[in-house]
Amino acid sequence: MKTPLIIEQHFHGAYGVDFNKSGVSEIIELTKKLRRIGIGKIFPTLVTDSVQNIRRQIDVIKEAAKHTENIAGIHLEGIFINPEKKGIHNPKHFLPLTVDNYKLIEDDFIKIVTLAPELDEGLIDYLKEKGVKVQAGHCTGFGDVDGVTHTFNAMSGITHRGSSTALSALINDNIYTEIIGDGIHVSDDALKLFFKAKPVEKIILISDALPITYSNIKETTFADSKIYYNGDKATSESGTIAGSTKLLPEIIQILGKKGMFNPKFIENTYRYHNIEPEGEIEWDENFNIHID
Repeated sequence: MKTPLIIEQHFHGAYGVDFNKSGVSEIIELTKKLRRIGIGKIFPTLVTDSVQNIRRQIDVIKEAAKHTENIAGIHLEGIFINPEKKGIHNPKHFLPLTVDNYKLIEDDFIKIVTLAPELDEGLIDYLKEKGVKVQAGHCTGFGDVDGVTHTFNAMSGITHRGSSTALSALINDNIYTEIIGDGIHVSDDALKLFFKAKPVEKIILISDALPITYSNIKETTFADSKIYYNGDKATSESGTIAGSTKLLPEIIQILGKKGMFNPKFIENTYRYHNIEPEGEIEWDENFNIHID
């Protein structure tokens, strides 16, 4: 089986590199490591932080992008989300979903914004006019969005009475939907339901990987929370699951061995962002990769 190189549109770092903290050279070196394992382009994802720190890291990532073609833009996850579904995000940094607040950190290099549609005060229309992908996440509602962030996680779940974010994500055939297939964030039964309900061309695999991924770090601070990795999953002190500790090539291998992977999943992210497919990965029968 052959596919284009993988796009990671939602991850916070790996190999000890944290997009909320790291410098230009560290990010450039990370992109080189990622390309060697089959990841061609990335959207560094900034977790909730102060306006000052987010502005600083946007500048850092933009500078790194001048030295590599592998950075396609920034995914802003946080600031504009619902405290009821905050996950490990620090609510002290949350802001109302207004255009004025977005302008505090606005930059043309922000290509994706995860937000809570039910709290919108005009921001969604503004982002769509600017061509920014708007994704519902860390929320209880839905709305006029382009996609859904890590479906099932940090959102109102499936219900047989009324509506919910997860239910809307499953039944709306026009909406791109992220899913974390690492075997920890979503059960196999929920994955089967997801893959059965969604049109194959609207599924986007993500890792939501943490900076501790593929490193020797067992404890770290992420999103102002202490995170502990036990060799299986990363959680906060309260037990809340943080991001993944696997990158997409490994997640694809996990899904492939369960018979849940479709090569179109890789192509979908290119279509979502109107990026021409690049490179080539050859996958063997065990979903190990060879890169030309």
